[in-house]
Amino acid sequence: METLILFAPLVGALIAGFGWKFTGETVAQWIATSLLFLAAILSWVVFLTFDGTTEQIQILRWIESGTLSTDWSIRLDRLTAIMLIVITSVSALVHLYSMGYMAHDDNFKEGENYKARFFAYLSFFTFAMLMLVTSDNLVQMFFGWEGVGVASYLLIGFYYKKPSANAAAIKAFVVNRVGDFGFALGIFGLFFLVDSIRFDDIFAAAPALAETNLTFLWTEWNAANLLAFLLFIGAMGKSAQLILHTWLPDAMEGPTPVSALIHAATMVTAGVFLVCRMSPLMEFAPEAMSFVTFLGATTAFFAATVGLVQNDIKRVIAYSTCSQLGYMFVAAGVGVYSVAMFHLFTHAFFKAMLFLGAGSVIHGMHHEQDMRNYGGLRKKLPYTFWAMMIGTLAITGVGIPLTHIGFAGFLSKDAVIESAYAGTAGGYAFWMLVVAALFTSFYSWRLIFLTFFGEARGDKHTHEHAHESPMVMLAPLGVLALGAVFSGMVWYNSFFGHTDTVAKFFGVPYAEATEHGADDAAHKADDDHGEEGEHHYVFTGQPGEGAIYQAPDNHVLTEAHEVPKWVKVSPFIAMIIGLATAYWFYIVNPALPKRLAESQRPLYQFLLNKWYFDEIYDFVFVKPAMAIGRFLWKRGDGQVIDGSINGVAMGIIPFFTRLAGRAQSGYIFTYAFAMVIGIAVLITWMTLTGGAE
Repeated sequence: METLILFAPLVGALIAGFGWKFTGETVAQWIATSLLFLAAILSWVVFLTFDGTTEQIQILRWIESGTLSTDWSIRLDRLTAIMLIVITSVSALVHLYSMGYMAHDDNFKEGENYKARFFAYLSFFTFAMLMLVTSDNLVQMFFGWEGVGVASYLLIGFYYKKPSANAAAIKAFVVNRVGDFGFALGIFGLFFLVDSIRFDDIFAAAPALAETNLTFLWTEWNAANLLAFLLFIGAMGKSAQLILHTWLPDAMEGPTPVSALIHAATMVTAGVFLVCRMSPLMEFAPEAMSFVTFLGATTAFFAATVGLVQNDIKRVIAYSTCSQLGYMFVAAGVGVYSVAMFHLFTHAFFKAMLFLGAGSVIHGMHHEQDMRNYGGLRKKLPYTFWAMMIGTLAITGVGIPLTHIGFAGFLSKDAVIESAYAGTAGGYAFWMLVVAALFTSFYSWRLIFLTFFGEARGDKHTHEHAHESPMVMLAPLGVLALGAVFSGMVWYNSFFGHTDTVAKFFGVPYAEATEHGADDAAHKADDDHGEEGEHHYVFTGQPGEGAIYQAPDNHVLTEAHEVPKWVKVSPFIAMIIGLATAYWFYIVNPALPKRLAESQRPLYQFLLNKWYFDEIYDFVFVKPAMAIGRFLWKRGDGQVIDGSINGVAMGIIPFFTRLAGRAQSGYIFTYAFAMVIGIAVLITWMTLTGGAE
């Protein structure tokens, strides 16, 4: 079953990419989509029936070189099972959605065969992502990692006739290569120290790595911290964390289904998955994990501030994605990997729905993406409106405080914030996330109010002809809405319940704590735990036992349930403040935002220009590189090579060519004379050098 899940998208990609000439484009699209739905159904079967025991399923032997032994194997554990349903479910729905969205694309002429190619790229991306999350070793993971990068390049630049799309694809590829270089160094370092790239061997060696020093860049480093940091550099690039985040907003140049698949639910979560997968190593790298926490919190705040003033509907959601990824990294950074995966899980549903909902708006508004040209669309697009409303309720965190009742984002985001408070003693990360939650509420409701409420703005003809999307596009929104509403409540305890419940779900050994510490033998608890806090359990076992690893002295999960009530209600209060502010700005007093932007012009421009990161990178990296290129071109190639070396060569080579040509006279006496001269020279040389003795 697992093998079928892995290879079904690859078969779909091959049929759509190469077989469409025989089947026709429409049939190829349906085959690719059907195979994804098959993979999604089987993934849910695996997830719901999985017992938590880690399995390795060998496909074939791959690389054998010296001590390097790499099999192509599927590692099936709870982390894999979670990622399988996220990837295949969202991908299947995106495939179905694309049947309607790409039906009559204005970027291509009639008769151009772009549909089958698009579906081939989508299916290939899905296969590469599945390769990444099912990997049993770092080389296989890196293969999937780079395959995802290639597929994203193809999908972002799918509108190859648009210069902006080509530039965005190149930017995404180059920025990710920076992160991938760090990832590759981490793999090299692990193989150098462990002599293996298999996860089980690395996990078993994690305690020893924590006591090993490694010389790198002429300095002694703790091996565990250095390697964890290098692996996180790769995660930074793929998950668009601050410094390596600049590619994500530009990637919105691709078709909207691409945004939903790659930049909301799957590819950008690969970095979070990597950190959680490598949790046995991360637990022994406290300095690296402190950096993960700090950067995640900073990214969440940064992206939320930029999202406040963006006008492109897809860019608002893109910065929202960047911000929510920061939440996930904070949870992983404080050592509560189950909560990081919880937010990844719920985020996939409501963020994919928001992107697809935005695509429905763009489709209905004839590819207009500027929210300033929207307004009053809730009656024109009623189903899309309610889908976007559900997504907004989920991402802003609407629910009943101090209960486990609410939309998906309410439960998972609160779990992250409570974990941040417990893991950092209410420090920097906690407050950054609370402020980011307020900003998230503001820009999310700003999107809803500007798009669906108020008076119609922009082109009158476009508004008059605005229309609801076809059912093939609306059906995926309905399915994702179920996940956005119920996924948090259904799986709350599995990801963020009692320690023993979480441990059983992820297949991690645990024990009941006593005044002398954890019992030596794992406590076999039943499902009835009495009142909250009656039992105290801790994770036990060795690194690699279970899908995640938390050291026995890591009590953040338990302490997160014991934070003060004001901490638990702070995200809800932040959401209310953001909602009220957005309502005042865009419903009660619509002229206020413009006046505020004019009165605070420097701040507004700072946020509108995304903290000027692109301009800084252009000044520091791009322009110097272009200047060096021009120097080598004009001075090096033009003056030195063409002007000097080639000039000398153009004089010398023709001279010897003419001389050699004259020697080829065609007369026998000329060649005989040359032979006599040659023999005389040879005898003279041998006589003078003593060679004749």
